[in-house]
Amino acid sequence: MGRALGSVRARAAAGATVVVALALVAAGTAVLLVLRSHLQNQAGLQAEVKAREVAGQIATGTPYDKLDLPDGEDRPVVVTGGDGRVLAVGEDVRALDGKSVGKGAGGSAPDRSADDEEGDDGDGGRGLKPGEIDDDVDFRDGSADVDGKVAGYRFAAVEAKDSRGAQATVRAGSALAPEEDAVASVRDAMLIGLPLLLVVVAGVTWLVTRRALRPVEGIRGEMAAITASTDLSRRVPVPSSRDEIGRLARTTNETLAALELSVERQRRFVADASHELRSPIASLRTQLEVAVAHPELLDVPGAVVDTVRLQRLAADLLLLARLDAGERPADTRVDLAAMVREETSQRVADRVPVQIGELAGGEVAGSRSQLARVLGNLLDNAQRHAAGVVRVAVAREGEDVALRVEDDGPGVPEGERERIFERFVRLDDARARDDGGAGLGLAIARDVAVRHGGSLAVRTGSVFELRLPVAG
Repeated sequence: MGRALGSVRARAAAGATVVVALALVAAGTAVLLVLRSHLQNQAGLQAEVKAREVAGQIATGTPYDKLDLPDGEDRPVVVTGGDGRVLAVGEDVRALDGKSVGKGAGGSAPDRSADDEEGDDGDGGRGLKPGEIDDDVDFRDGSADVDGKVAGYRFAAVEAKDSRGAQATVRAGSALAPEEDAVASVRDAMLIGLPLLLVVVAGVTWLVTRRALRPVEGIRGEMAAITASTDLSRRVPVPSSRDEIGRLARTTNETLAALELSVERQRRFVADASHELRSPIASLRTQLEVAVAHPELLDVPGAVVDTVRLQRLAADLLLLARLDAGERPADTRVDLAAMVREETSQRVADRVPVQIGELAGGEVAGSRSQLARVLGNLLDNAQRHAAGVVRVAVAREGEDVALRVEDDGPGVPEGERERIFERFVRLDDARARDDGGAGLGLAIARDVAVRHGGSLAVRTGSVFELRLPVAG
């Protein structure tokens, strides 16, 4: 139960429900306020019409006891004089706002206060001529006692002067009960419909989210199956939609493909490394066993060669492991021209003497030892294939420094110029220990070049070019 409530579907449904609830509450409140205001205005208009009708009768000279007043229960009307004395009152109207308004009860009519008036221009009817009706109307809410029943009303007060110039105030009311009933009905309908609507919103959101996340569950299930079976050739299903989930599935498959390639490369690396290590170890063991049985037959130089080969192979494997682990080269400045002079001066045992070409100045950022390893591997490769010439040069080309090593050998076939940089790849047919290395030299050289932000490639058949960006 806890897992279901904490799922994405549950959180999405809860969030959508809360947002819709807040929106509906705000909209419902606004509707009720607008409805109440509209009904109040409508009641005030009805009260004003009746008040002006009675005021018109007064202005035309109709005696107060002859006024045609409406039924008090629907439209309670009270006419008072300038001194507050009640001049006329509707049928069955007993009191306004709790004060008796019996006909002839002087001063018993409710006084107009500043707090109760709305829209009063302050003249209080002054300036009216006999037979005129004031254009201003005062509105207020109050209560009236009609035949013993007290209810709320919207009152409109209109000033008028009769034909003799006497001032009179007509107060007519319109019942607010219909307004209150209408507002209550709308409020009750909202209170009943809101929970039902929220249930529908939550259910629809739950179903839509579940349908939208169904491909994600398929991806998760396939990933779990791949993990359990360790079969990296499998792929997760890709939905037909071009949305975030589709991109997730495609990215997941790309990751699986890269992982499969990496694992396959690692397996091949381990197999090749085991093969390369097995030959010198077996040779060294044979020599030692022969030496034990026949000490006079011990091939010390051969044992030394095998040991050196093992040492170099172990160093190459260790460097590849560090490169694969993402080791960053040291951030130092290396002068490639000076490095070429120093490294070539120490190669006194080379089969073919190394010729030095143009050495243009140019510093690069990186590890001197790793870059010297690249140069050494390129020179060793050239020594194995050269007929009589090995040449190295350094050139400055724009924002790059190019180090080139070339020989006069047969060169690399065009179709093999990328494959030779793979690990444990050798193009020569002979694979005896005297016919070349383990096939790691060029692979290490390219990895180091890439780690330094550069590149290593075969430009022509027998010219290898290391290109690195100038430092700083």
